[in-house]
Parts: sequence; structure tokens; C-alpha cells
Amino acid sequence: MPSAHTLAETEQQVAAKLGALPIDFESMAVVSNLFRAANATRNYLERSVLAATGLSWTAFVVLWVTWIWEPIETRQIAEEGGFSKATLTGVLGTLESKGYLLRERSDKDGRLVNVSMTPAGRTLMTTLFPTFNDHERMITSSLDQTRRDELADMLRAITQVAEDQR
Repeated sequence: MPSAHTLAETEQQVAAKLGALPIDFESMAVVSNLFRAANATRNYLERSVLAATGLSWTAFVVLWVTWIWEPIETRQIAEEGGFSKATLTGVLGTLESKGYLLRERSDKDGRLVNVSMTPAGRTLMTTLFPTFNDHERMITSSLDQTRRDELADMLRAITQVAEDQR
């Protein structure tokens, strides 16, 4: 759901409230706008692409990560997707009941669970992802190719610094 306040209104209110504090407003704007853009993009893609398939954002991420890395351990899916193992367990159950994924105990360590795509899951992703990508293209359409490349590189750099802090 979009915010009740525009980006400009929010930035004006923040400046008014925090103007006297010793704050790096440019860094704050980068991080807060990154978060706002990510949420807006996620919400848009859930409404425009994923709703028709009955998939939540988390379910799509689980399918995506599994599709790319299969077979993959559940703990790796949770790490890649950025959500808890408890959340993952529920989503895996739903996706398994829909026939998209299979869970199997690891042959190497019975405590670990590996996840693989079913043929139906692979079919879903090969048909869904081109549509998903069409919407990604639309979302970034205000940027020419050079700016998209630069933004992708900048986001990779921010991600690397944040991940290095673990």
C-alpha cells in the first residue's frame, strides 16, 4: 500500500524535525529511499504479477531461489530470501501442497532438508518470470540503459558494504 505522504512531503517533514541534529541527510536519503523504492516495487509486483498466480512475495522468492540454486538446503533459502526459518517452513508447506517444490532429507546429514523444484514448479517459473521481468522493465523505464547499469552497480556496492558488516 502506498504511503499516505509523498516522498517530497516526507523529506520536508524529516528536514523540519531533524534539521538541528548532526545528521548526514544525503546518506539518510539514500537508505530511506532505497527502502521506500524496494517496498513500492514489491507491493506493485505482488499486485500486478503475483496476485494472478496466488503467490505472495515470499513464496515467489522461495521459488526463485530454489529455481536458481536447486537443490538447495532450507537454511540457504532462508538466508538468500532474508526471512526466518519459521516463515520458510510455512511457505514451503504451501508451495509443496501446490505441487511446485519437493522437500527431502539430506543424504549427507539427516538434520538438513534439501528443496528441489517439481516439473510443475519449473513450468510455473519459466512462464511467470518473463512476465515478472516485463514489469521490472516497466518499473525501470524512466532510466536509460546507462543509468540502469550505474544504479545496479551502486546498489551492488551498498549491498556489499552492508553484507561485509555481518
